[in-house]
Amino acid sequence: MSESEHHSEQVEETVGRKAWHTGTKVAGVWLAAGSLVFVVSLVLHPPLPPEPGEFMATIADGPARWVAAHWAATMALTLFAIAGLIVLTAGSRLTQNGWTMTAWAVLVVGALWVTTTAVAEATVITEAAVAGDTATFEAWQLFAEGKAVGFGFLALAVAVIAGNEVRSTRSVIPVWASWIGAAAGVVAFVGFVVLGLLLGIALGGPVWIASTIVMSLWTLWFGVALVRSDDSRVRLRDVGTGREGAV
Repeated sequence: MSESEHHSEQVEETVGRKAWHTGTKVAGVWLAAGSLVFVVSLVLHPPLPPEPGEFMATIADGPARWVAAHWAATMALTLFAIAGLIVLTAGSRLTQNGWTMTAWAVLVVGALWVTTTAVAEATVITEAAVAGDTATFEAWQLFAEGKAVGFGFLALAVAVIAGNEVRSTRSVIPVWASWIGAAAGVVAFVGFVVLGLLLGIALGGPVWIASTIVMSLWTLWFGVALVRSDDSRVRLRDVGTGREGAV
């Protein structure tokens, strides 16, 4: 290899390292912002009673709070999707194996699915609840529940991402925190999908809200840590060249 070719390769490698590092930091910004907004939406969100009549009454008694919670959720989930797309294109250690790459892709798709649910809840479902239009409410609620299954996949995706941080020697946050994040993702799935949607148990609502807040606090911490990470702490292996570079 000539000296000029060797220099060109070094330049390309340096540019690639900077791109990985920049992409991870930018993804961290969007992930942290989305997590913070999602926590706000969950704090505003009242528990979900399984009985349709009680559900309508809950919304009708506080429509402004319900609408605010779901527009906030819409924004948060959109920010999650942006973060996931950036991670998938950054080529960092966060997507170096099939499980984590799939998890970030599922996070994007799940977020987009639930965004549709949040918009429906903030608009037509709220209007139907306030007007006492049971037929419209039940029809749109079935649609919203179908799309909301995406939240279960999103929660499991976060559990896989957090689990990868438990195993990684280059993690940017403590192992104990990632264990909590992974567990919270699994519990959020159980609370929302298994207890709430499948079994119709009232306990599913509080379990889902509490565990999702914990899960979102983990993604907030993770996002901030990615933003603050430097070349000396977070490194990845360039699969194509076998060299190591900064995330």
